[in-house]
Amino acid sequence: MKVGISQISSIWLNKEKSTQKVADYIAQAANQNCDLVVFGEAVLPAYPFWLSITNGATFNDQAQKEIHAHYIKNAICIEDGDLDSICKIAQERSIAVYLGIIERPVDRGGHSLYCTLVYIDKDGLIQSAHRKIRPTYEERLVWSPGDGHGLVTHKLDKFTLGGLNCWENWMPLSRTALYAQGENLHIAVWPGCVRNTVDITPFIAKESRSYSIGVCGLFGSDQITNDIPHYDMIQEHCPDIIADGGSCIAAPNGDWLIEPIPMKEGLFTAELDIQQVYEERQNFDPVGHYSRPDITKLSVNRERQALVKFK
Repeated sequence: MKVGISQISSIWLNKEKSTQKVADYIAQAANQNCDLVVFGEAVLPAYPFWLSITNGATFNDQAQKEIHAHYIKNAICIEDGDLDSICKIAQERSIAVYLGIIERPVDRGGHSLYCTLVYIDKDGLIQSAHRKIRPTYEERLVWSPGDGHGLVTHKLDKFTLGGLNCWENWMPLSRTALYAQGENLHIAVWPGCVRNTVDITPFIAKESRSYSIGVCGLFGSDQITNDIPHYDMIQEHCPDIIADGGSCIAAPNGDWLIEPIPMKEGLFTAELDIQQVYEERQNFDPVGHYSRPDITKLSVNRERQALVKFK
């Protein structure tokens, strides 16, 4: 199976332009005969980089409120059809997509945001939307905690795919929930940082004896445009580079297929062979022959959480 990793920068905080850029890269991946293309965390419409450089935790601050409102307006409401164009090109080009979005879901009132990893199959159908279980540090100022509904896997060719957002990949029980469903191609999406992917990508490959993919974004001060509220304040405090990429792929034995790629936008591809998964499972399978469910066992709640249930 051929996979493409799209290491791109968002058109920062712009839903329409970022959607078009994602669609363009899906087409590029299809043109290179990829079966699957993966994008980084929150690439649509963007990661909230302003928080850590503009005192984002200042309570009841008008500037922070206005930036947040802009973020909400540019977030993705799946129920309103904001991903329809992405689904259409996936269906037309017969390519599967893992895409990190900022979701504004109707089932949670339509005003709060979630960091969501969406899987779209080759028929252009959204098969899962995994809301990040635990936003990290300053992310909690803008993202709400998700649930276990998206802890599912998907069949593609001879592979079984699963994915997690950013530091969820450090949560051993979340990984185990995917391993137990037959995952042999693990997708980890990140906002962009070589130091995040260089260790954990081969570690997950070795732990699971699966292919492990890390996909990142890019961001620097030159992407802050004057249509963003308080862009001058954000730009003043923004380093030249915040997100430096780091997308990569490790084989089931932990060897690199693609080493972490810094500071380069583009589509990078690799061929995956299921034979290597079978070979590495010979001596270790964390949820199969090397497990002891009579001693340790994991319980997972995959119910979609909501404040109100109408009968």
